[in-house]
Amino acid sequence: MGDGNLSSRLGNMKALLGILAGAGASYGIYKLVSGGSFKKNKKSVTSEPPVGKNVQPSGVNVALQPGSLLAKVSGLDIVCPGPEVAADDIIHASSGNLEPQHLKMLLSSLQTSNNPSERRQLLLTLGNAAAFTVNQNLIREFEGIHIIAGFLSDPAAEVRVQTLNALNNLCMNIPNQDQVKVYVPHILEVIEMSPVNSDLQLGALRLLTNLSVTDQHQHLLKTSIRLLLSLLVVGNEALQVQSLKVLVNLSSNPDMMDDIVQAQAPASVVLLFDAQTASPVLLRLLTFAGNLKAWRPSTQVADILRQKQDCLFRVMLDESSQLNNRLFQLLSHPDGEIQARVARILT
Repeated sequence: MGDGNLSSRLGNMKALLGILAGAGASYGIYKLVSGGSFKKNKKSVTSEPPVGKNVQPSGVNVALQPGSLLAKVSGLDIVCPGPEVAADDIIHASSGNLEPQHLKMLLSSLQTSNNPSERRQLLLTLGNAAAFTVNQNLIREFEGIHIIAGFLSDPAAEVRVQTLNALNNLCMNIPNQDQVKVYVPHILEVIEMSPVNSDLQLGALRLLTNLSVTDQHQHLLKTSIRLLLSLLVVGNEALQVQSLKVLVNLSSNPDMMDDIVQAQAPASVVLLFDAQTASPVLLRLLTFAGNLKAWRPSTQVADILRQKQDCLFRVMLDESSQLNNRLFQLLSHPDGEIQARVARILT
């Protein structure tokens, strides 16, 4: 029996060393045990890396199985008699190697946790895991999307941010969007009620960007257009870029155009078509304007829209709009890509 215990301990030591060897060894262990495979989901049109992957986890004591792969990947401190293994070096490389039972344990712990820091860390780990297609599917099958979305109302702002980030990564999976879409009103409320330029607003806008990649759920954002246009004139560059990503997605769908041109818009939106505007913002503004100008209303519809004082049609498309004059001025912009985009709009 002693020899058996010794062999068992040696086997455990080898498994642990295999995990610590890096992402390649972890992947091999996962392939050998589960026979499954995973692949990193391709990026959405936002061209941003999976959110939360570079956030350093904070230590929290959690009653999880000592020495388990879950304990190592999640970054949560485990109280155990043996020496602890630091998770910082492997958390980013190993998130895709979580096994189904580990995801279940994370979701269960999330539902029972009374510690905001612990909930934040659990959501961060789930968000990191959700950057991989295999985990996106598993989390959905475990009813994890609804569990995670329940924390959109968490009293702790940092928990709500990680909730949005996790849902954002889950939304890179089209089937998951069918479950996330029911939370669109709540997500819009987060944007409206949060401080301007906050991580909460940015996280919610990133989520709406992924949700609006296809036209399947864009109709759910009809009421958000006024809000998105307002963020353009009050937000910083990051918020402007993220708002425009959603507006560009929506304006690419002809079926959304009636709602877009009728939306109330700040007159100062036109002032953003200026050489002083940051190039990432201006390029997306020009794409949005190009989509709008490609829309051709009938004379009757145009006359009706002219009666709406502050609608986007009057601000950007009507003959009385200042937009064309500002576009001509941008033909001399030092950025060649901006010049080319302006030229396409004017021709």
